[in-house]
Amino acid sequence: MEILEYAFFRNALLASVLISVACGIIGAYIVARRTVFISGGITHASFGGLGIGFWLGINPLASALVFAVLSSVGVEYISKSVNYRRIREDSVIAAVWSLGMATGVIFMFLSPGYAPNLSAYLFGSILTVSETDILFMALLTSTVLVVYIMFRRLIVYTAFDRDYATTQGLPVRFIEYLMSILIAATIVLSIRLVGIMLLLSLLTVPQMTANMFTADYGKITLSSCIIAFVGCVAGLFLSYYFAIPSGAFIVLTLLTIMLAAKAAR
Repeated sequence: MEILEYAFFRNALLASVLISVACGIIGAYIVARRTVFISGGITHASFGGLGIGFWLGINPLASALVFAVLSSVGVEYISKSVNYRRIREDSVIAAVWSLGMATGVIFMFLSPGYAPNLSAYLFGSILTVSETDILFMALLTSTVLVVYIMFRRLIVYTAFDRDYATTQGLPVRFIEYLMSILIAATIVLSIRLVGIMLLLSLLTVPQMTANMFTADYGKITLSSCIIAFVGCVAGLFLSYYFAIPSGAFIVLTLLTIMLAAKAAR
């Protein structure tokens, strides 16, 4: 337990608590609405924002957040707009995915000075979690919790049957755009721990594991937060002792939990 004496590891543990709650709530919505592919596209599109941030010399996560939000809202608008009905949603996602990765690569190599350490953003690193990151994560988690508490019923209706919710006069479009923004923010602020390449598992595997035992949306959300936290903490300890990017061990831990739950079920 001597590693708890290091500030960077305490920061990573605190970040794990915050991100687990946010990913548990957001991931339950993503899985229930069956928009995992959309989230994957937004995740990889955020790489373009990272590249622009390095090129401009600003906080790369700030530019990634803007890029991800615009991509998320853009996909949501195009997929639901009458003027774009001839364009398939999966095609739009693939285009956004490719645009983000290509933009990121171009601006990364155009950035002056030393090349940035991409492994920390692609695969996660506990060393990169700062107190500023924790502050933004706390703000995000608080916002996600408030939105979930205030609009829980609307979120459930929108996730499972948006057409019925629309016929009942519920503000479906508002919920969809609001959740799109929160999805993008959660993705970007989780990059520090898990990385772009492995982040999608934190938004889906805990929910899949919880869904093996219950179909209740509230119980799935709560269980997902707990499973995500256990996976993050175990992954961080393994990452420290083996000197391997944290994202890899977090994903392996989550998958191990899911397989164990499947075997025990």
